[in-house]
Amino acid sequence: MSPVRSQPRQFDAQTDGRDPDLTFVELTWKDSQIERWIRFGDPVCEERLDPHRRRFGFAPGAIFGVNRWAANTYGTVLSRFDILRAARPGTAIQTLPYLRPGGTLLLSTHGWPKVERVLQAVDAIEALGIDPADASPDYWRHLHNRLATAQPVHPYSRLQHRAWLKRRSLWL
Repeated sequence: MSPVRSQPRQFDAQTDGRDPDLTFVELTWKDSQIERWIRFGDPVCEERLDPHRRRFGFAPGAIFGVNRWAANTYGTVLSRFDILRAARPGTAIQTLPYLRPGGTLLLSTHGWPKVERVLQAVDAIEALGIDPADASPDYWRHLHNRLATAQPVHPYSRLQHRAWLKRRSLWL
């Protein structure tokens, strides 16, 4: 699992993982069988459910990437990457099997060639010194649409990021 910037708090008796505003992501890890992990994003809490499963909580509006992979004795059977924005109270959401209550799906792709291109885009954003969780949601939608139509992807730039930060500051 990739490191997170700050250590998420553990669930305790008071919260018990029931904060109604958080979006929860349940991840499974059985080495060489099922591997699901957070590629980027800042969970605010974490709970170990059993030796193979953990649950992370994300604040409303947080953006995060989830990589899912599975294999059997013949090789890879699933390779997926999703980028989501955690649910905000009162907004429409999509549901996924590992996500409660749901979130806004910014990018969803499957198949190793497309997943690899997403991972390369994430790496390129990090190479600019930008946390992918802070990148513009519009860029993730752009990447999703370009991959879906087999079109070239425009790289994310610092200029685009500055414009996004200014636009976002107007909403706060």
